[in-house]
Amino acid sequence: MSKHDQTQAENVSPTAIDDIDREWANLLSPGRRQLLGRGGLLAGGGLLASALGAGKALAQAVHGEGAAPPPGPFEVPHLPGHSPWGEHPELEATTRPPSFRPNEDPLPSKPRPYTDIKSYHAHIYFNEDNYQKAALLRKWSAERFRVEMGHWNTKPVGPHVTPSFYFGFSNEQLPVIVPWLQLNNLDLTILIHPNTDDPRSDHLYYALWVNRAQPVNAFSMKKPGKGQPAVEQIYPNTHPTLKPEV
Repeated sequence: MSKHDQTQAENVSPTAIDDIDREWANLLSPGRRQLLGRGGLLAGGGLLASALGAGKALAQAVHGEGAAPPPGPFEVPHLPGHSPWGEHPELEATTRPPSFRPNEDPLPSKPRPYTDIKSYHAHIYFNEDNYQKAALLRKWSAERFRVEMGHWNTKPVGPHVTPSFYFGFSNEQLPVIVPWLQLNNLDLTILIHPNTDDPRSDHLYYALWVNRAQPVNAFSMKKPGKGQPAVEQIYPNTHPTLKPEV
């Protein structure tokens, strides 16, 4: 509403507005609708004419003489042109979306061997409110485990939609590191995924979650290209000085 329209509306008598509201309420009440449905078209038509006349009076009071009233309750404004979705989208057939799991379409004939897993990653997620917990968990992990510790990612990186850090560890460490993280997650979300030749499935379908799950944007991840290692390699870089508590 423009300033001009607002000023004009403020000058309309409250009594006139109350009368118009009453006319519309009478027209749209359940009793009036039943009357119209039983064939009381003359009475209903009179009410409609009265209400539309009141609407015209309000429009003239607000916008000036000769202004058209707003659309009635049974009128739908129609802009010129056509919707890009067509005129009858409700008639479209329900279609099956394409598979998001190309390695399982069609279904595999036999299970994958567990030896396809060559190592693991643990991704610890944090934010501006709990980063100190992440720093403590990072310190505890480096003090106790010979792992490959990555840098801090203070912004979303790769398929991870929140800040995080990760460390990679060997299959032999799995029986110790997973329960240790379960008991020492400090209320942080942790993604643990295997490393195979299919990083997309590693992050989306083969993953374990500690505490709670969150979205992972890994649908565009691809298998390693020609000349790259088939599976991401782990190069331990921490120097533990403590043993995990038993």
